Amino acid sequence: MDKGSGVGVLDKAALVLTALESGPATLAGLVAGTGLARPTAHRLAVALEHHRLVARDLQGRFVLGPRLSELSAAAGEDRLLATAGPVLARLRDITGESAQLWRRQGDHRICVAAVERPSGLRDTIPIGSQLTMRAGSAAQVLLAWEEPDRMQRGLENAAYSATALSGIRRRGWAQSVGEREQGVGSVSAPVRSPSGKVIAAVSVSGPLERLSRQPGRMHAPAVLAAAERLSESLRRAAAD
Repeated sequence: MDKGSGVGVLDKAALVLTALESGPATLAGLVAGTGLARPTAHRLAVALEHHRLVARDLQGRFVLGPRLSELSAAAGEDRLLATAGPVLARLRDITGESAQLWRRQGDHRICVAAVERPSGLRDTIPIGSQLTMRAGSAAQVLLAWEEPDRMQRGLENAAYSATALSGIRRRGWAQSVGEREQGVGSVSAPVRSPSGKVIAAVSVSGPLERLSRQPGRMHAPAVLAAAERLSESLRRAAAD
């Protein structure tokens, strides 16, 4: 059993972060997951939220905060982000559309990497953008392989259905047409960890006048190939 670092408040804060690694938690869930007293768990979670190491989802539950991804990227230890740039640039060049990498955080998805179409009408999504999980092909991909209870919660008020998610699992990619924003379409595919868990979504997005009402027919193969390249990079890193 870990005896701790000797700095009690730091060890307790680490317990809170570790408890949130498995997903959103209420205060009662944090108490159960950490063994901390309720006032202590609440005080630490709120303090971590102040520093953006913890955030809240739409239900008010505690989730891991965006600062963790920022620190990971800055340290250069995130293999996925380190590999994403060239893969997204290649995807943009193949499709002629803006490309993004998304991760789920509670009831939102965060754009953690992006490259834009160099000219003309484009769908600009800055790195760090936080969008809802209720619409868009990336949201569908990030939810489609979740555990049934989390999937059911995610489908509440969503613009897509359980039937749509079943189709995504079958074919391996998702598309949206004006779902997130009128006149914009997108295609997304899952990035998997070495264990097979979906940890991110690769997307291309752009105006429907170029992508058409069936953007998957145009770009699904390229998006699937990009997602596989990122997944393979994670498998190689794990094998090293």
